[in-house]
Amino acid sequence: MYYGEIKNCDIANGIGVRVTLFVSGCTNRCKGCFQPETWDFNFGRPYTTETEEELIRLMKPGYIRGLTILGGEPFEPENQPTVLSLLRRIKKEYPTKDVWIFTGFRYDDELIKEGAYPHREETDEILSLIDILVDGRFEEEKKNIMLKFRGSENQRVIDVKKTRETGEIILWDEAGSNN
Repeated sequence: MYYGEIKNCDIANGIGVRVTLFVSGCTNRCKGCFQPETWDFNFGRPYTTETEEELIRLMKPGYIRGLTILGGEPFEPENQPTVLSLLRRIKKEYPTKDVWIFTGFRYDDELIKEGAYPHREETDEILSLIDILVDGRFEEEKKNIMLKFRGSENQRVIDVKKTRETGEIILWDEAGSNN
């Protein structure tokens, strides 16, 4: 897997101060994507053991609330093994920090659906290790700059833990009540 960037004090891609990993590679290729350079699976630098060690180190301070992974596309089949390995380690070393993933794939129509393009052996475990999933392809005609943590009105901010517990999509609500 390649990655385009690591941000060590990101406040735009989730709640609180976060470490953010922008992975490379995306087959969704949404019209109006804010970083189309990440569509290329070889964009940026190779993700290595040293990259992972840097992420672990950056996560250590108490003011870091969690990790966000976006892209590119974290759920591209070829990215999932590396994403899963990183999440296992983050949850082991920082069990109280939360994890957000942004994906163009829809949770119910693609990620949990057997036989769908992004659904692989790693997918379910990745979903079990994250707290919030922002899903859905960016749709330029539904763009709304007033939305929090998403760019178009079709995208959802899903509370993955509650969704997995209930079997129904539970949208995340910052105030603590769910829609």
